[in-house]
Amino acid sequence: LDHLPRVVVGNKDCRQPYHPSILNITAMSFGSLSSHAVEALNAGAKIGGFAHNTGEGGLSPHHLKGGGDLIWQIGTGYFGARTEDGKFSGEAFRINSSRPEVKMIEIKLSQGAKPGHGGILPAKKNTPEVAAIRLLKPGTTVFSPPFHSAFSTPKEMIGFIQKLRELSGGKPVGFKLCVGRKSEFISICKAMVELDSYPDFITVDGGEGGTGAAPPEFSNFVGMPLLDGLAFVDNILKGFGIRHHIKVGASGKILTGFQILRAVALGADMCNSARAMMMAVGCIQALECNKNTCPAGVATQDPDLVVGLDVDDKKVRVANFHKNTVESFVELMSASGIETPSKLNRHQISRGVFMNEVKTLEEIYPSIPTGSMLTKPVPERYRMSFESASSEKF
Repeated sequence: LDHLPRVVVGNKDCRQPYHPSILNITAMSFGSLSSHAVEALNAGAKIGGFAHNTGEGGLSPHHLKGGGDLIWQIGTGYFGARTEDGKFSGEAFRINSSRPEVKMIEIKLSQGAKPGHGGILPAKKNTPEVAAIRLLKPGTTVFSPPFHSAFSTPKEMIGFIQKLRELSGGKPVGFKLCVGRKSEFISICKAMVELDSYPDFITVDGGEGGTGAAPPEFSNFVGMPLLDGLAFVDNILKGFGIRHHIKVGASGKILTGFQILRAVALGADMCNSARAMMMAVGCIQALECNKNTCPAGVATQDPDLVVGLDVDDKKVRVANFHKNTVESFVELMSASGIETPSKLNRHQISRGVFMNEVKTLEEIYPSIPTGSMLTKPVPERYRMSFESASSEKF
């Protein structure tokens, strides 16, 4: 029995595959989080041997200080990889992505906290330090666009993934999304098949993902919940016969060993946690993330508040949370007679759906046969979405 399960990320076009833990830290940016919070998270990742996603706010010295493995996230603002007018800069990207600490690159299409909604960095949080890292003008309110300017069609997006892989020296490149219209994800899969080019991983974020800085209407009502989105993405990748090229990550209120188990059974290869990692680092859910007044020193750039977060104490808590949560996951597998995460499936977990009715996840989220999206007729429940999907447009 493997007590520290890891995943191999990297397909046929990847020259530097990476082996992340089954549980890693989800995207949270420096700028929204304080320098001490980022340092504690990264140092915790180093102690525990797992990966730390930078968030879309760029690669900061605080991410590099602890020596932990990094997943560099590229959002619509291209922070740390942009020109003065906010367009993607291949040269700036090449410099940062070639750092040895950067193990994978993740393109953010959307996030569960606010799908289809660009982020906002308030002027008072845009300090000279934050501005230098993000390649911005300090003291200004910065809006991340709701969509990317580097590509506008599914085929262009797959080409952009390949471009980033080449610029980074062959590191794994993937994308993150909170599933919305099913046809748009099917469009991306059609483009992959037509071009015979695939991301190394896809991170599925659940609509229940949150942040104290998101509009409540977006965090509450936009985007597919994690379990539905995860089962859908796994089904479609298998339906197109391309699942073996791509690892799937899951994020969206992943807090416990059982939640990792359930996500893996539904199709995830690895999981990411933001909320629980923030709590490990001291977040008390004061919901003042957008005001620069976080009393715990987690989501603020006010030096008088930041200094209250003790990095040496919190990094150990982050590592301990990871260790104990993964051990809980392994223990649950062992108790069920399952040797490796790859043996988990939807038949093995049951859920009460009514007072006197229990169903397996397979009954709630039925699988589809491998290759069935490539033959006619496609599975009935995806037919309308399939017919409206095109590799030429979203």
